[in-house]
Amino acid sequence: MTSYTFDALKMDVAEGRIDTVLACLVDMQGRLMGKRFQAEFFVESAFEETHSCNYVLATDMEMETVPGYKSSSWEKGYGDYTLKPDLSTLRKVPWLEGTALVLCDVLDHHTHEEVPHSPRALLKKQVARLEAMGLKAYMATELEFFLFDQTFDAARASGYRDLNLASGYNEDYHIFQTTKEEDVMRALRRGLQGAGIPVENSKGEASPGQAEINVRYAEALTMADRHAIIKNATKEIAWSKGKAVTFLAKWNYNAAGSSSHIHQSLWSLDGKPAFLDKDGEHGMSDVMRHYVAGLLAHASDITYFLAPYINSYKRFMAGTFAPTKAIWSLDNRTAGYRLCGAETKGIRIECRVGGSDLNPYLAMAALLAAGIDGIENKLELEPAFVGDAYGGKDVREIPKTLRDATAFLDGSKMLREAFGDDVVDHYVHAARWEQEEYDRRVTDWEVARGFERA
Repeated sequence: MTSYTFDALKMDVAEGRIDTVLACLVDMQGRLMGKRFQAEFFVESAFEETHSCNYVLATDMEMETVPGYKSSSWEKGYGDYTLKPDLSTLRKVPWLEGTALVLCDVLDHHTHEEVPHSPRALLKKQVARLEAMGLKAYMATELEFFLFDQTFDAARASGYRDLNLASGYNEDYHIFQTTKEEDVMRALRRGLQGAGIPVENSKGEASPGQAEINVRYAEALTMADRHAIIKNATKEIAWSKGKAVTFLAKWNYNAAGSSSHIHQSLWSLDGKPAFLDKDGEHGMSDVMRHYVAGLLAHASDITYFLAPYINSYKRFMAGTFAPTKAIWSLDNRTAGYRLCGAETKGIRIECRVGGSDLNPYLAMAALLAAGIDGIENKLELEPAFVGDAYGGKDVREIPKTLRDATAFLDGSKMLREAFGDDVVDHYVHAARWEQEEYDRRVTDWEVARGFERA
């Protein structure tokens, strides 16, 4: 929910302050897709609904019309989806002149029921499951990316080689280094704040040119909405400043990966922290212990939604602050799941597995589904790991490849019960297509390695 209302939009349109409204859905890759409406037309009628081709939830990163989806295909004629603006997400976009934005739910064109594999619907379904249990989820995502001095066009023209990072050395918490990026980062902080997304801070991260933006925690759906808008805003603001950014999980072998850590806590509907029990170990309630046990029990099943591409798995390297083990530990950044805020009202579990390339709706839905299963089945939480998790022996590992993660997703009874078979099959198909597309490509690495010596 934002503070900008439809009545306020109508006034801004009538008085000439807003002339464009972006009506956006979120696609499988977490990107904003949609239409730019003349504002007068939007407030007259398009606020009720608009339409898009149903291939927008059945394409890959290149917008390729991927064959084999049950939901849409050439055989079915690629018909329409109905897009229903959720006016509670309406907001001004300060970094674009005279522009407002609204997110849309994706509905079946004939039944007007939500399309079950649409990312927003997937998360809403898990939120509803929690509400039926008398609970609601609050989440926060920490989003990392790299900033470059070239434009997107210049980076593309160079084949993404010899790029100039915005700073020249490790800038983790470094004020002088981040001053060099402040033209972009200040515009990002101010822009998001003006768009109704409460910003906490930005900071330098563990590699040259690497930045992080942090906004205030919120209910799960609101946080996912914020996350999707933040990524789009970061690209648009960087572009407007003649810069480029990347949210690739691992853009360069010599650089740190970029993550999207997800902090999670459950609260009762009357506002009490359901994860807190002051008499429990570390202040953890039984609900929290069961929830975290669910995350761990299904860690491999949900990895695809935290790491959806080939490149995602290049980030999981020992000694890089990216996890390799799906275990939990107390305030330990080497673990896949870190207990934060122990013995306080802010007690929460941080999932450190996800990369900056994840779709927030899918990632949060998968985490909630796993946690709910832990609560419903009263799963017992294993002892906390102590020490350097990278060196841990005989402990649960994060799947090492997309191929492995896809197999776990396909075989997940828990996710099939939580999401439905058609939904799981939809994303298994997306994962297999991504793998097949990669498998048939020739990379620079293999050419350089074998051109002469093979």
